[in-house]
Parts: sequence; structure tokens; C-alpha cells
Amino acid sequence: MARVSQEHLEARRRQILDGAARCFARNGFHATSMQDVLKEVNLSAGAVYRYFRGKDELIHAVVTEVLDDVRTAFERVGRQAPPPPPYELIGAVIGELRRERPVLRVDGSSCFPRLVVQVWTETLRDDDLAKVIRDGFDKVRAVWGAIVRGYQEAGMMRADADPDAVARTMIAATQGFLTQQALFGEVPVATLQIGLRGLMSMGEVS
Repeated sequence: MARVSQEHLEARRRQILDGAARCFARNGFHATSMQDVLKEVNLSAGAVYRYFRGKDELIHAVVTEVLDDVRTAFERVGRQAPPPPPYELIGAVIGELRRERPVLRVDGSSCFPRLVVQVWTETLRDDDLAKVIRDGFDKVRAVWGAIVRGYQEAGMMRADADPDAVARTMIAATQGFLTQQALFGEVPVATLQIGLRGLMSMGEVS
């Protein structure tokens, strides 16, 4: 019997994770059954259970992957040099996340924001996942705190601004926009950028 290639195994695992993620985004983690996942990915129970022992293991895999996607997007955008202004930086993160995993679409719209909100909720009931999100948040805060200090060194921000407080606020704006998209539908990233630029202009009024 021919051996199954590693590429085939990884592609099949990816197929199961993406299908499960679409189900979870539509119906939530706990209203989704394994039968729903099997139907979504068009595979037998034996094929899916070869990779995941049950729904809890599948949930943990999807949640961990989404948290890693979010953290990676923040870190990748945050390491630009020189750092772009906050409205560009935050818009770039949203853009990265919307391009991440393009197969995660339901009825023609990205379901990634809905999945992110489901994931945040799941971390409230799972201590292991809560640690994953806390560790990721700490790393992002460190990267974006360094960006704020770069703004200060470039004269773009007041020297007495608290880098950690500003970093937390920029992260919160990104999280809040994802939540709006999950609750109210897709909104152009430019809307967030225009709003942030308007807020930043308050000190420019003569």
C-alpha cells in the first residue's frame, strides 16, 4: 500500500480545521455537532477522527490557531520601520486579518470576525486557552509599546504619554472594530482609519 504523503496529511487536516471553523463561526462552538463538521468537510467520521479525537480537541485546535493568527498579524504589522501613524497601523492589522485564511467565508462574507469573537468567549471558560490569549496579548503589547516609543522619539507623540496605555488603546480599537464587523456585518477598513484620523486631529483645531 502506498504511503500517504505528509503534504496530503497536512492538507486534509487543513480541510477539517477550515470546515470546523466555518461551522463554529455560523453556530458557535457548542451548538455545532461533529455531524455538522462531517457534513461541512464531506468526510467520513473515521477520516476526521484520525486527526481529532473529538469536538473538544477540534475546538482547542481552532481556537489556538485563531489566537495565533491574530497575534502574528499584530506583531508582523508592528515591526514596520519606521512605524506608520496609528490609523494606518491599525488599518493594516485589520487588512491582514481579513486576508488571512480566505476560505473562511460564509454567504460570500468573511466569517473571521465572527470566529474571533467566538474564540474570545471560549477563552473565558478554558484555562489553557486563557493562558494562550494572555501570553499572546503580552507579546503584542510589548511590540506595540515599542512602536509608541518610536513615535515619541520621532516627535509624533507627546513624550509624557504612557507607551503601555497607548498600546492597549490601539489594540482595543482593533478588537472593537472586529467585534463591530462580527455583530453588524462587513465595514470598510477605511471607515476605521478615517475615524481614527479624525480623533487624532482634535489637537490640530485652531
